[in-house]
Amino acid sequence: MEPKIVSSRLSVSGQIAPSDVAGLATAGYRAILCNRPDGEGADQATFEEIAAEAKKARLEARYLPVVSGKVTDEDAAAFGRALDELPGPVFAYCRSGTRSVTLWSLSQADGLELTEILQRAKSAGYDMSGVVRRIANGGKTPVDRGDASYDVVIVGGGAAGISVASSLLQRRHDLEVAIIDPADIHYYQPGWTLVGGGVFRPGETVRTMASVIPKGVHWLKAAVAAFEPQEDAVILDGCRVVKYGRLVVCPGLKLDWDSIDGLVETLGKNGVTSNYRYDLAPYTWELVRQLRSGTALFTQPPMPIKCAGAPQKALYLSADHWRRSGRLKDMDIGFYNAGAVLFGVKEYVPPLMSYVERYGAQLNFKHNLTAVDGAARKAWFTRTDDDGNSETVERDFDLLHVCPPQTAPDFVRVSPLADAAGWLDVDQSTLRHKTFGKVYGLGDVTNAPNAKTAAAARKQAPVVAQNLLYDMGETGYQSHYDGYGSCPLTVERGKIVLAEFGYGGKLLPSFPTWLIDSRKPSRLAWLLKERILPPVYWQGMLKGREWMVKPERLPEVPIPSEQSGR
Repeated sequence: MEPKIVSSRLSVSGQIAPSDVAGLATAGYRAILCNRPDGEGADQATFEEIAAEAKKARLEARYLPVVSGKVTDEDAAAFGRALDELPGPVFAYCRSGTRSVTLWSLSQADGLELTEILQRAKSAGYDMSGVVRRIANGGKTPVDRGDASYDVVIVGGGAAGISVASSLLQRRHDLEVAIIDPADIHYYQPGWTLVGGGVFRPGETVRTMASVIPKGVHWLKAAVAAFEPQEDAVILDGCRVVKYGRLVVCPGLKLDWDSIDGLVETLGKNGVTSNYRYDLAPYTWELVRQLRSGTALFTQPPMPIKCAGAPQKALYLSADHWRRSGRLKDMDIGFYNAGAVLFGVKEYVPPLMSYVERYGAQLNFKHNLTAVDGAARKAWFTRTDDDGNSETVERDFDLLHVCPPQTAPDFVRVSPLADAAGWLDVDQSTLRHKTFGKVYGLGDVTNAPNAKTAAAARKQAPVVAQNLLYDMGETGYQSHYDGYGSCPLTVERGKIVLAEFGYGGKLLPSFPTWLIDSRKPSRLAWLLKERILPPVYWQGMLKGREWMVKPERLPEVPIPSEQSGR
C-alpha cells in the first residue's frame, strides 16, 4: 500500500489491510475514509476491522461505501462533507483508489478549475476523463447530451485553425464548420520578431478575430474545458456540450512564464522583455535603441518551442542595430541555450556561426534560465555538463530577452487525446489521432517531430482538410505531410538565412538555389519575409488559397476498421 497524494488534504490508495493503519498514523494521517463496500472481494478486510485498528492508532474512521461504476451525485456530496468534517490529512481507499479520486473530483467541481482537478488526478495516477462532463457540470450528472452539433469542430482560431477551416470549405462549401476560440484578436505572430527589431509596427500584426473567421463558419466564442472523444463531444466552460462529426484540434501551445521564478513580476520593465508576446515586442525595440553599452542576454529554453530560431533572431537584429550605430564594441552579448546546438539542422549552423562571430556573441549551451530578479538586474541559469552534473550560474544584465518554456495547453495535456508528454498524439504523416479516428490535429499542439512554425501550419492545413474529407468519403485520396517547416533567420537587417526543412532535418527548399540559396544570407529572402509573406498569410493562407502547398496525393489505402470512426 502506497498513498498517492491528490491534494494537501487527501491521499488515496487501493484496498488496505489492518496492519497498514499504524503506518498511516506514523505518516501523519488523522482520518481514514473507506469507499469500498464490505464483501466486494473475498480477500478484503472489513471496515470494522480497519476501524478497530484506527481507534488504536487514534485515527478517525468513516464508512462511505460506493458501488463500483455507480458514483451518484449524492455520493460525491457526502464525500465532500466528510472531507470537510474529518481532521486532515485524510486517507481514502477503495479497491484501486479510482472511486475515491472520482468522488473527490466531483466534490471539488465548484471550488477548483476543471483542468486543475484533472491534472491532480492524473498526477496521482488516475484518469478522470470518464466523468469530465460531470465535473464540468459542477459535479452533477448532466441532464442533456449536446447543446450544438456540427460536421467539423475546430478547436483554436489561430493560424492553423483559420487555415484548415478555409481549406475545408474550399473543398466542400456546404460543410457545417464551427471554430471554438475565446479570443477577440488574431495575431500574425511571425511578425513579432520584426516588431522587436524596429521593422514592423505592432498594429501590422493584428486583426480582429471576426474579420478572419471564414464566411459561413460558426464562431463559438468560448474556452474549451475538456474533450470526450468517446462521445464525439467537446465540453466548453460552463458545461455547454458541442458534438462533432469530426474534430480538429489546433489551439497552439502554452507559454509557461510562471515556470521561471520571478519572471512574471518583471516582464516589460527592468530591461526584461520577450518577442514572444505582442505587448512586449515593442519594449524589445525600445531597450535595443536606448542601450548604449552593457550586457545583453538572450535565452532559449528546452525544446520543443514555437519557432526555434526566434530567440537567436532577437539577438541578431539587436546586435546588428548596435553594429550599425557604432555601439557593438561596448556590448557584452550572451546567448544562453538549454540545448546543445545552435540550430537543429546542421546545414544552417555555419552561416549562423559567422554572424555569432561577427557580433562577438558568447554561446553558452546547456544553460537553462530558472530565475530572474529584474530590480537587481540578475538572472540565474542551471548549467548541466556532459556527465549530467548541474550548477547554478549567476549573470548580471542590462537587457534580458527571454524565450519562455512551452507546453501543450492544460485542457489538452490532461485529456485522453494527449501523449505521455502532454502533446496531441497524431500520426506524423496523416495528422490523424493515433487512437481516436475522428480526431485530427495540426499546428504547435501536436507531437509530430516538425518545427512549430506558421509555415508548418500552412503546409499542414490542406493535408488535414484532404484527409478529413477522405475519411468522410468526400474525396478520393489521402495526402501526406512531410514535416515541412520554415524558419527565416533574420541574421541582419536586410538579410535572412531561409531555413526550410522537413522530418529528420531534410532540406526542403521552395526556390532554386540560383534564386535563394537557403544556406546563405539573402536579401531576396528578407524581401520575402518583410513584404511578401504577410499578405500571403492574410490573403492566402487564411483564405484557403494553397499557393505552393497543394497536398501531395498518396495511393489509396483502406482505413483500418479499428481506426475508422474512433
